Amino acid sequence: MVTAPATRQQRRVLGASCSTHFVHDGFTDLVTLLLPLWQAEFGLSLTQVGAISSTYSGAMTIGQLPAGLASERWGERRILVLGMALAGFGFCLLGFAGSALGLAAALALAGLGGSTQHPLNSTIVARAYEDGPRRAALGIYNFSGDLGKMAVPGLAALALGSLDWRVVTTGYGAIGIVAAMGILILLRILAAGGRPSAQLPTSTDDVPALKLGDWGIRQRRGFVLLSATSMIDGACRAAFMTFLPFLLIGKGADIQTVGFALVLVFAGGAAGKLVCGLIAERLGIVRTAVLTELATGAGILLLLPLSLTADLILLPLVGLALNGTSSVLYASVAEFVAPERHGRGFGLFMTLTIGAWAISPTIFGVLSDLNGVPHTLAIVGIFALTTVPLALALSGPLAAVSDSRSG
Repeated sequence: MVTAPATRQQRRVLGASCSTHFVHDGFTDLVTLLLPLWQAEFGLSLTQVGAISSTYSGAMTIGQLPAGLASERWGERRILVLGMALAGFGFCLLGFAGSALGLAAALALAGLGGSTQHPLNSTIVARAYEDGPRRAALGIYNFSGDLGKMAVPGLAALALGSLDWRVVTTGYGAIGIVAAMGILILLRILAAGGRPSAQLPTSTDDVPALKLGDWGIRQRRGFVLLSATSMIDGACRAAFMTFLPFLLIGKGADIQTVGFALVLVFAGGAAGKLVCGLIAERLGIVRTAVLTELATGAGILLLLPLSLTADLILLPLVGLALNGTSSVLYASVAEFVAPERHGRGFGLFMTLTIGAWAISPTIFGVLSDLNGVPHTLAIVGIFALTTVPLALALSGPLAAVSDSRSG
């Protein structure tokens, strides 16, 4: 089936969603850069490092479903802006943390704010492109997040050459609060310019009444397989990104080199999400996901014996594979959930994915303390390969959904 080209209004909605995603993912991966500094300053074990990382992701997990439900009552726009402001405030508080407990508390607050980002923005974009190139649009949306991941840690690493990390976190938190206000103004302008099906609802009058237990999942087996694949993929990505800085530091990297390495990973990831989203429109989700997961496992394993210089050369390719899967999985949620329940469907999907993401750093932190970071990352690489049979099993449910639409 040939999809219609995107309209001007669709592109504007996509642009607003991409802007918030850019800032939000900058928050997330600034944490990755700062983990080695926090370990050194507060004398943390790798288990404690993993637990601090898990605190941020765990708070995002807890907030996913409430954010989706709250948006049905008060509208995506209000909840999205409130969440962005809360995340910015949490990062401002990081600058005043005097202990590991203070770090965890500030990150928990920021994570709760960040929990509004993915389910609500995903809903906004999916609804906007209901009759357009939806998977490509969601690929672009994911790409914007990787631009934030790439830009923020790189600039922060440069700033850390002359500024204390507390100044950096407080400054970026303030940027997040300002961005929330700017997005609020932009979305109000879009709302005033006419409201097609892509528009954001702003009150309960704009959405149908839903029962609390009704998730709108119209193909349960497909949704379960999709979620399981995404959970393993997310757990592997979280563990890899949490402990990659420590692998590189063990090979002689300083914090600026670590920041540069993260830029390389996220540059590859940005390309991977955009390219794989477009490729999936032609080859399909299954073949695309299998290829990227095979490349992810192999890439992580290849990094371990290589030198620091060789790792830096390989990291963009690892990033491309590592993040390539998520865009096609993310876009396919809408295939298995009724349109009027996209908020809940994306919220449930992201709760499961980020839940696995949240638990993963603590578990692999324990393994890192016991066996060392290189051995732990080898386990991560092998674990990533277990997604391949799950992705292959998605063929049937996707075909069933396609047949039901054409019928």
